Amino acid sequence: MSGFVIIFSTLALLVVIFGAAGLKIVQQSEVVIIERLGKYSRTLSSGINIIWPFVDRPRSIMWRYVMEGVDGRKLVNFKELNRIDLRETVYDFPKQNVITKDNVVVQINAVLYFQVMDPVKAVYEISNLPDAIEKLTQTTLRNVIGELELDESLSSRDTINTKLRSILDDATNKWGVKVNRVELQDINPPADIQAAMEKQMRAERDRRAAVLEAEGLKRAAILNAEGQRESDIARAQGERQSAILEAEGVAEARITTAKAEAEAIELIKVAVGGEGKDPIQYLVAKEYLKTLESLGQGTDNKTVFLPYEATGVLSSLGGIKELLK
Repeated sequence: MSGFVIIFSTLALLVVIFGAAGLKIVQQSEVVIIERLGKYSRTLSSGINIIWPFVDRPRSIMWRYVMEGVDGRKLVNFKELNRIDLRETVYDFPKQNVITKDNVVVQINAVLYFQVMDPVKAVYEISNLPDAIEKLTQTTLRNVIGELELDESLSSRDTINTKLRSILDDATNKWGVKVNRVELQDINPPADIQAAMEKQMRAERDRRAAVLEAEGLKRAAILNAEGQRESDIARAQGERQSAILEAEGVAEARITTAKAEAEAIELIKVAVGGEGKDPIQYLVAKEYLKTLESLGQGTDNKTVFLPYEATGVLSSLGGIKELLK
């Protein structure tokens, strides 16, 4: 009986060990490549999976990790894993020297965003996927920057990023990898070129400031001239309107005076005897009397000479006086 218990316990223990060895729990967004006797068998997805212990083995893959050292520098480590992460992965590559088309050495570092789309290709089509991606990115970056001059490299980051992503995505497609984005972080020219560029930028800023100031002064002068012109036009229009009104007033006054004189002549004509009598002699005599009065008021006037015609006019005045009594 005791022997049977021992055998049963041993078998139960083996079953537990066998079951524990054959039970695989895969995390979300991860897969495991299973080989059976050295040959690809299947891919385990997330959740609980059962394999044959000692016959089925997970295939490991090299993965890249970046750690920050004690001095703040980034340290790159490679580690073998038996699980493949399907999430988007970020590789921050260190700075490297790149020569532009105009033979300027610049330091450039890039950030790569990629994702494993086919785990089987990522394992069996390339031996060291992270190192291959890094080397491919560096060589592609050198080729793309080598086709551009320094000024183009500094001002065409979006174009460079798009071109790098397209080239890398095509090249890594056979590895089961999709390159989502490539971003250039820093493009650092040599110190002497940086100093010359800063000097050029300062000169350009000064030039733009001078142009803006000159344009402002020009605009102010134009506005002042336009304001002065509008003021002169308004003043001229006002003076013109004033002159027109004054002329119209003088004309109306003359018309009124003429009408009054005409009415006075008619009254005089009636007074001197109606039709057939000329009132002009009366008016002329009246003007003579005014003139004589002004001459008589002068201190130096002693003698007054009258024309012969004036005697007739004066006699007419006397007759008019008698008629008006």
